[in-house]
Amino acid sequence: MAIPDRNEPMAVAAQHVVLGTPMQPPAEILARLEAAMFGMGCFWGVEKKFWEAPVYSTAVGFTAGTTPHPTYPEVCTGKTGHAEVVRIYFDPEKTSYEALLKIFWENHDPTQGMRQGNDVGSQYRSGIYTYTDAQMHAATVSRDTYEKILMGAGYGKITTEIRSAPEFYFAEDYHQQYLAKNPSGYCALAGTGLALPAAAAGIS
Repeated sequence: MAIPDRNEPMAVAAQHVVLGTPMQPPAEILARLEAAMFGMGCFWGVEKKFWEAPVYSTAVGFTAGTTPHPTYPEVCTGKTGHAEVVRIYFDPEKTSYEALLKIFWENHDPTQGMRQGNDVGSQYRSGIYTYTDAQMHAATVSRDTYEKILMGAGYGKITTEIRSAPEFYFAEDYHQQYLAKNPSGYCALAGTGLALPAAAAGIS
């Protein structure tokens, strides 16, 4: 049975704890930024991996489910269908979408279906949620390239969900930049140890 709908957005802090940038950038700043959204398992470690990149801001939340503004406990039941994700705002003059894809592929195992390691459930699925046709093309090309690398090393086919970005819903504020607030907190993020060559990812 699905969780009932709700209309109230999740309240989050105004500023990113690590980067000091707005969690919800104003329109004049958004005009020069691009968005990216990835699911790689438990979002605590994923967010840290991306805030360490040259990006403007990051936030954790949920996407690709049925219930507007779900809570973390609701998502963990599997009844809302959401994935745990990180939404990233980046300046294309400082980094590229392809560089973010390289971080995505190399820092989790995209062949595990509805899990990452010991974290089991549909909320932990691998996903790329694209905002433009160019992002969709880059995501699928990099997937096809990386899948050949993985299969050559004995892994199965990539199970990553690639689709146009549905609405992003913020997770509760205590989840935002969790590993900065809790430096010894749980982080299960782990890659396969296999690199996606920069040239293959379209990174100049």
